[in-house]
Amino acid sequence: PRSAAGPSQVSPASPQVLAYNRRTFATVSQRLLISVSPAPGGDAPFQAEFLVEDRNVEELLPEAAREMFLLASAGVWERGDLHVINVTSALDRGGRVPLPIEGRREGVYVRVGSHSPFSPCLASAVSPQSRSRCHRGQRPLASCYDTFAPHFSVRWCNLTLLQVWPSPTTPGPVWGPGVLEEGGGFEPPTQAVPRELLPAFLVTLLVPLAVAALLCLLLGHLMCCRREGV
Repeated sequence: PRSAAGPSQVSPASPQVLAYNRRTFATVSQRLLISVSPAPGGDAPFQAEFLVEDRNVEELLPEAAREMFLLASAGVWERGDLHVINVTSALDRGGRVPLPIEGRREGVYVRVGSHSPFSPCLASAVSPQSRSRCHRGQRPLASCYDTFAPHFSVRWCNLTLLQVWPSPTTPGPVWGPGVLEEGGGFEPPTQAVPRELLPAFLVTLLVPLAVAALLCLLLGHLMCCRREGV
């Protein structure tokens, strides 16, 4: 959940988490108390999203697994001020459920943020030349594609780089004391033009009555004057 507090405030949230066991299908629910606070250095303006093919989402949620991924990302980014922003299952992005053979995984999208610009390796991996090679089924132009091996298998053709800049905040409305100033009553900004509603009322009432009368006359003529022998 997003925080509705100010830039220096902490907003508590209490979501209810519902989980199930994939093997036994047993469910369990727990309510967590989470305090949402802004990042100390603000939101990371440079963000990269990697697709890890050989992991499930629950395998990257523990802190030890995320620290290992950040250590591998630091070798790619050539920076050390990295942190994980989001971890999403590939099934939530339209991915297919893997077959239960050969230990296949569903895949995980991991978004990493930093205050430092992208490294030349990341920039070359998303270049038009690299995307063209990906469309032809070739290896992308990334000199650091083996940095995550052997712990993580990253699909470099699905790499996404984002630059998120803070949007300027618009000042809110200025509230007055709520009391009219002395010197007159309230005057509306525009004066309502008087409208004549009688013609509209007559049309709305008389037209349906006229149609109903014609239908009654036609039905009476058919039933009474068109009978056999009359």
